[in-house]
Amino acid sequence: MSLADWFRTFCSSIQVQDGGTISNRYRSITRRLNSDFWTTTSDEAHSLYVGSYGRNSATQGFSDLDMLFQLPYSLYERYNAYASNGQSALLQSVKTSIEKTYRTTSIKADGQVILVPFDDGITFEVVPAFANKDDSFTYPDANDGGRWRTTNPKPEIAAIRTRNAACNGNLVPLCRMMRAWKRTWEVPIGGLLVDTLAYQFIETWPHRDKSYLYYDFMCRDFFRFMADQDKTQEFWKAPGSGQYVYGKGLFQWKATRCYNLSLEAIAHENATPKQEWSAKQKWREIFGNSYPN
Repeated sequence: MSLADWFRTFCSSIQVQDGGTISNRYRSITRRLNSDFWTTTSDEAHSLYVGSYGRNSATQGFSDLDMLFQLPYSLYERYNAYASNGQSALLQSVKTSIEKTYRTTSIKADGQVILVPFDDGITFEVVPAFANKDDSFTYPDANDGGRWRTTNPKPEIAAIRTRNAACNGNLVPLCRMMRAWKRTWEVPIGGLLVDTLAYQFIETWPHRDKSYLYYDFMCRDFFRFMADQDKTQEFWKAPGSGQYVYGKGLFQWKATRCYNLSLEAIAHENATPKQEWSAKQKWREIFGNSYPN
C-alpha cells in the first residue's frame, strides 16, 4: 500500500457513514415543524443543515448534528413582545411540536436549541430561527433573561464548498483529518475554528491542486501553520460570514508536537530502505487508530 493509499483509506474511514438514518430524522423533524408552523407538510422546506455537518467537515462518530429551522416572522413579533423571556417560550413551543413525533425521546430546550437525542449517540440540536433581509438568521437565547442573537451559516457553507472545489477537493479532507487529531490529542479547539484555519491555510498552500500523495506534506505544513498562530489572538473570522470565531484554549503547543511527529513520519517514508511501519506508527500517534496500521 502506497502513501497515497494510506491517506485515502484514512480519509474514507473517518467520513460520515449515514445510511439514510440522519436524513430520515432530519426530514421527520422538518415535516413536523412545517405541519405546526407553516401550511405545508414538506420534509425539506425551511430547514438547513448547519455546523460541521452543513459544512461537510463532520467525521464518523460525531455526536451533535446542528439543524436550523426557519419560522414565520410573525412568531418573532409575538415572542419579542413578551414582557420577559419570550425566547424561552419560543423554544418550549418548538420543543412541544417535535415531541409529537418523538414522544419517547428525552427532548429538552437548552438555552439556544432544542436537543433531540437518539439511541445511537447522535443528538440533533434544532435551532429555531427567523430569516433576515441579508440572509442571516435571528435565533433565541433564553439564558440570563433572554435575548436575540444572529448567525450567518449560509455564506460559511458556501465559502467552504467553493474553496474545496478550487483546491481539488482537499479542504474538506483536511478539516476532517484535523478533527481526528483534535479528538486523539484532546486539543482545545472548536470545529469551526479548525475549518477556519484550514480554509485560510489552503488558499496559498503550493500543493493545493494535488491529491493524496501530498497529504503528508499537507498535514505537516498545516500543523506548522497552526503552531505559528499568535498565542494572544482571541478570535478569527469565519469563512464567508466574517463572524468572530473565538478560541477555546492554546492549541499551538500540540500543533507543534504533531508537526515534529510529522517530520519523523516523513523521514521514515523517505528512508532507504523505506520504513513503512515506523512511518505509519507516527501518523497513528498523530491521528489515532483510524489511520491504517
